[in-house]
Formats: sequence, C-alpha cells, structure tokens
Amino acid sequence: MHLDRLSRRVARAGCATALVLAVSLPAAAEGPATTPLSTCASCDTAALTDADIQTSRQVWHAPGSLPDKPMPVFQGVDMLNLFIVVASGSQHVTVLDGDRFEPLHRFALHRALQGAPRFSPDGRFAYFLSSEGWVTQFDLWNLQAVAEVRAGQDSRSLAISGNGKYLAVANQRPHKLVLLDAELNLLKAHPALNQQRTRSSPILSVHDAAPRRSFVAVLQDVPEIWEISYNPAADDVPIGMIHDFLYKEGAFIPGFLNPRRSVLPEPMGQVFFTPSHHELLGMSRQGGKSQVIHLDVRKTIASLQLSDMPASGAAATWNYRPAPGTPERSVMALPSPGDGLVRLLDLESWATLKTVPMPGPGRLMRSHEGAPHVWMIQAPTSNGAGALQLLDKHKLEHVASIHTDLGKDLAHVAFSRDGRYALASLRERKADGGAVIVFDTATLKEIKRIPMDGPVGAYNLHNQIARPEP
Repeated sequence: MHLDRLSRRVARAGCATALVLAVSLPAAAEGPATTPLSTCASCDTAALTDADIQTSRQVWHAPGSLPDKPMPVFQGVDMLNLFIVVASGSQHVTVLDGDRFEPLHRFALHRALQGAPRFSPDGRFAYFLSSEGWVTQFDLWNLQAVAEVRAGQDSRSLAISGNGKYLAVANQRPHKLVLLDAELNLLKAHPALNQQRTRSSPILSVHDAAPRRSFVAVLQDVPEIWEISYNPAADDVPIGMIHDFLYKEGAFIPGFLNPRRSVLPEPMGQVFFTPSHHELLGMSRQGGKSQVIHLDVRKTIASLQLSDMPASGAAATWNYRPAPGTPERSVMALPSPGDGLVRLLDLESWATLKTVPMPGPGRLMRSHEGAPHVWMIQAPTSNGAGALQLLDKHKLEHVASIHTDLGKDLAHVAFSRDGRYALASLRERKADGGAVIVFDTATLKEIKRIPMDGPVGAYNLHNQIARPEP
C-alpha cells in the first residue's frame, strides 16, 4: 500500500498524529522533515479504554539511545534560559535562546497544542498535550520526538510532577484522570466519579503541587477536588466507613497515585494556589463567589465575594513587605475581566489589602522575583488591545502603561530566567506584525521584536520548572 493512501486512511480514522521536525537553518528556512506516526486501532471510539491508551504508545527513540548532552547548536547557551514559543494556527514551536533572543530551532506539531508545555526538572524533555489527548515527549537536547501516547479524546490540561517521574492528564472525554510515567507508560486511569460513584464528571484541570508531592485535579460537574500523591510513602486513603484511623479499622486504599477527595459545597471553576500549595482559591461558576480550600483538612476555610471570575492562570503572587522591618506577606493579585479592577489579597488572612483601578480590564497577570512590577495584559477593548499595564509590587499601585500595537492582540507575557526581560506574545499573523516583543523590566523599553506567526506563549524552562503556569 502506498504511504499517501495509508496516511489518508489513518487520518480518516482519527487515530494518527504526526510530528514534523524541521532542521534549524538561517533566516528560519526549513530543511528536510521526518514524520513519525502513532496509530491506535480504537482511539476514536466512544470510550478510550486503558488498553487503547497502552496500544497507542509509540516510541521512536528508546531511553538511553540518544546522546546525553545538548547538540552543538546549543554550545554556549544557558539551557534553562531557553524559551519554547508556541504558535497558533500553524502548530509550530520555536526554541528561542533566552540570552540572545535568537531562534535556534523550529518544528511543527501535527495537532494543535492545549495549554502550556511541561518540562522535566533538568530541562531535557518537553511534554506537549494536544486537545485530542495526545501527549508527546520531545528531547530538547537532541531536538527529536521521543515518544507519544493518546491519553484522552478531549483533554484540557497536563501536569508533570516536581520530581519529573509522573504526568497527569485531565480529560473532558472520557471522564478520566490519566497518570503516566515519564516515558509515557500508563500507570493508572481514574474514572472521575463522585464519592458515591453515582455521577461522572469531566475533569476541568490538573495541577502539580510540588511542595506536597501531589497532583490536584478539579472536577467540573461534581463538587470535589482530588489530591493524588506521587509520594510512594503517602498515607493510606480512607474510603467508606472508618472505625479507627489509628489502627486502620475500616476500608483504606494506598495513598500512592490514588485520589484523596475534598468534598465541597458546589463545583469549582478556576483555581489559584498559594505558593505553599497548602491552600487554593476556587472560583464558583455561578458568579463572583469563591472558596478557600485547605488541602490538609480538605475543607473550605474561607469564602470571598469577587466581582468577576478571572481566566485560568490569570493571577500573580509575590512577597510584599508593608514597611521596613515588618514581616513579609504573600500577596495574590486577581484581575477582574469586567470592571478593570485588580484585587490584592493577603494570603495569610485572605483579607483584601487593596483594590487597584487599572486603565482597562485585565485577563492575565505575571510577575517574577527579579522584576519590580507585576505585568498585566489588558483584555481587548475598542481602543486598548495591545496594552500592558504595570503594577508596582511595593507601592501596590498602577504605575505605567505600555502600548505596543493598538488594535492587535497580546496573548501572553513571561520572563527570562533572571527576570531582567519580559517577553510579550503578539498573537497576529507574521504578515500582520505577529511577534515576540522583548522588554527590559527595569527601563520598560522595548529592546527587540522577533517576528513570528501567531505566537500565543513564550515559556521559559527555568521558570516553568520552578513555578509552572496553567
């Protein structure tokens, strides 16, 4: 059978994915490509089974088969200051030197990405999730796709454990939380059922809580949050009627890779974690109501009334010292997409420290310990798209606006490893001015513009490993 006929048949079945790799050449020219295919006989049936997930796994380079050092193209490059720039539409990914701000390599994923890429703790491997549930492991040192597996049919988020050994995939369809090892072998697939096992739910998101050595999953239609420990020595999880915790009288299951439930008054939407990850702020889908959930006691400990629900991953946190000699406190900034206000919360008391008016509504806030400001992307308005608004982390005031390209859409902002530079993604076609724009975070001046086609995010390896964003 000819290859093109086979490819058409596989594509019609919806059971293949291709990763096209382009050789890095000057002026972004693309060289020869290779197209590995993953096939799965029943991946597009109504329910993706554990056997389907195992069958879909394809390995192109076995562990240990590729050189254990970066390629010559990376000579003199700080590998943890690389940026992975994701583009919309074309599904292209660019590897960007975070010191010289020069593209080093460009490759194309056959499927559109869902969410931010994840990285192994040493920065060698990147993991990409597609909305169709394919997880691809990519070796950044050798610029090769290593393995791929289909973990869902409609997937929303991917998390990697702080130790790099485990991955979790949150699925809308099927209703499962899928756990993989770092080589994409299936470990467990948990059906998203409520405690009584009478109702299933899509999984809205999954997050790594590295200080707790666990994943946290948010169920969309069931009022529960799950914590799944990846600590092999985790305490057993009680299920059913427990007579005595001390003597384990009752029904228990191992705590390792099994969910521990926090039962809530109502289902949550977006969640935002404190830096310790012991507490999270869960936003109600019914408006501005929110709950603070403590993961140790697995209960709501506070309630807040917010004017609007921020987008996923929109909040920023940092340490704030009210006056010289006073203790630092952790602050969370929550932008309101509706009214142009930013609420600053004290993460110890959950009291509102201040409400800061901004020139326009915000949809994303980011900060870095090496930068003096919190950077906010202003939500598109008739005259404000393309604006960055800056909040002083010490004065807790709006202090500057940066207007880049009025009428054009800024999608994301991120920082270099040391926080000296901020990179804003201008989500436009290259012919219409699409670019990654580099700013000096001290002077706030634009220092470089890197033309790109539809960039939606530039993800710094060091920062993503230390504090992954959704």
